[in-house]
Order: sequence, then C-alpha cells, then structure tokens
Amino acid sequence: MLSLKHIPALLRRRKNLHHLRFAVQAAFALFCLYCGYLFYLFYRWALGGSESYVARPPSVEAFLPISALVSLKRLVLTGVYDPIHPAGLTIFIAAILIGLFFRKGLCGWICPVGFTSNLVERLGLKMKTIRRAPKWLDWPLLSLKYLLLGFFVYLIVLKMDLAAIEAFNRTPYNLVVDAKMLLFFIEPGRLTLWVMGFLVAISFISRNFWCRYLCPYGALLGLLALAGPTRIRRDKELCIDCHKCEKVCPGAIRVAAKESVNSPECLGCLECVSACPVDDCLTVSAYGRKRLPTLTLPLGVLALFFLLWGWAQWSGHWHSEVPLDLLKNHYQKSRFLEHP
Repeated sequence: MLSLKHIPALLRRRKNLHHLRFAVQAAFALFCLYCGYLFYLFYRWALGGSESYVARPPSVEAFLPISALVSLKRLVLTGVYDPIHPAGLTIFIAAILIGLFFRKGLCGWICPVGFTSNLVERLGLKMKTIRRAPKWLDWPLLSLKYLLLGFFVYLIVLKMDLAAIEAFNRTPYNLVVDAKMLLFFIEPGRLTLWVMGFLVAISFISRNFWCRYLCPYGALLGLLALAGPTRIRRDKELCIDCHKCEKVCPGAIRVAAKESVNSPECLGCLECVSACPVDDCLTVSAYGRKRLPTLTLPLGVLALFFLLWGWAQWSGHWHSEVPLDLLKNHYQKSRFLEHP
C-alpha cells in the first residue's frame, strides 16, 4: 500500500519529475484560463452587457509586467504600494525573488506562456520539425530579449522620475490597462493575428521561440539567476556523455560540457535531471557545490510564490482599491483610450 513516506521517493524518479512539471504548469495554465473567463464576465458586466455581477479576479494583473515595473520603482522611491494593480506588483516581486533564489523557476514551473510553448515543442518533436539554430543565428536572436529589457529599463527605471510615474498612475489608461489586455486577446487586429500566427508557426521549428528570443521578462529573471545560489551540477566522473540532457533542455544549454550550469537560459525545469540515465550525475546544488534534494527547486518556487500571495491577501495588497463605479465608468471608454 502506498504511504505518504513513499511520495518523495516517487517524485525523485527522473520520469516523474517530468510529469510533475507538466502537472504544475497545466494547473497554473487552467487557473489562468479560469481567471480570464471570470474577468471577461466582469468586463461584460462593467459594459452593461450582463446584469450578473462577477468579481474582478486580481490574478489577471500577472499579465501587466510593465505596469508592475513602474509600480515597483514607485514603491522603492516612496514606500507606497500600488493601490490600483497591487496583485500585479505582488506577482512581479514574487517573480524577482524566485529568479534570485530558484533560477527562472517562474518560467519553468508557473508561466502559462511557457506551458503553451512546451506543448508546441512536444508536437514539433513528434513531427520532427524542431531544429537547433546555428550559433551565427542563435546569438543575435538571443540578444533581442535583452535589447527589449534594456529598452524598458531605460524608459522606466532610468528615465521616468517620480512625477512622471505619479502622472501615469493617474491616467484613465492605467485604470483600464487590464481591459486593454483583454481586448488584445478577444478582439485581435489583423497585425496581431499575423504576429501570433508567426510565433506559433516558428515555434514548431525553433523550440520555445518566444521564451528564448523575445521575452524581456525571462531575460530579467535569467540575469537575476546568475547571482543566485541554485544551479544544476554535473558529476563528470559519472557522466557517460550520452547528451540526453542537451536534447531535452528547453534553453538549448550544452549541459554535458559543464560541471555547473549557471546559464541565464536555465529555467530550473529539471528536464535534464529527468532525462539523465545515470543516478546522481545531474543534481540540484547550492553554488555548484552543496548538494540539495531535487525537489528543493520546484518546492522553493511554489513556496515563494504562494508565500507572497498569502502575504498580499493578509496585508490588503492583493485586491484593487479602485471603486467599482469609477472602474465601470472607465471600462466603458477603454476601447478608445490610448497609451499616454
């Protein structure tokens, strides 16, 4: 009979690590879809399309990282927590802390976009369409997400002063930026459809194209992870050079050529550990030396994420303080509001 004491041993089996990651990602993706549906119902109510009131789910603010970056700078300068999109700021802080301590764990275990990329990658591998980009092309493409990150850092962190931040926070656009995000998905323009179609199609050829080459959020977390303690360690004495770890790595990292994997492309996903046929050849470690239990990484990611969520709920930093009447009034104008 299976008892609780057997569960950690089961999860340590390499194949089960792969399935565990898929289950966690799928759960977050389904939750995001559910929140998106609730938000759509709330938006319809705000526009007068439905008499049934459905509460606005704060979790939709996870898709507002630029607004969260603006709010984080304001928090650092003034100590004031954003009352308009507090959940977005909380999730952004959680992502930063996860990046500092548990690599790009948000990308590898939580992000629904990453999960979608994984599904496309699986199909691409089955169809045998996935190809590794040559170095002469891979390096310039890799620079794109860092250029995008640099643009946002320059625009918000370096250029925006407190007066500009306060002015932006008071704009009607900032109040309805979540509605603008919803409209982006439910009423995409022709250009949007072409771009999204291209990203999906290219992902069947180049694994995780968006995440690897274009996502500035992932670029930030990858840079933070370079200074973090956790990483994957390879025991070169045990390694049989089968390169199975490299074949499954979403970040296309040359794992078999390293003793300690501290690449900004490492998602902390443990796919390499799952694929390795040799026990204890690939392990989770602190600073490449002190060995940690394998589940330290995913459990640390989830614990930090839910710890910040629980703190925000307890401290009142999760639900927006914008009055419903004001929000409803601005939502009715959201289609016509442009970025200031």
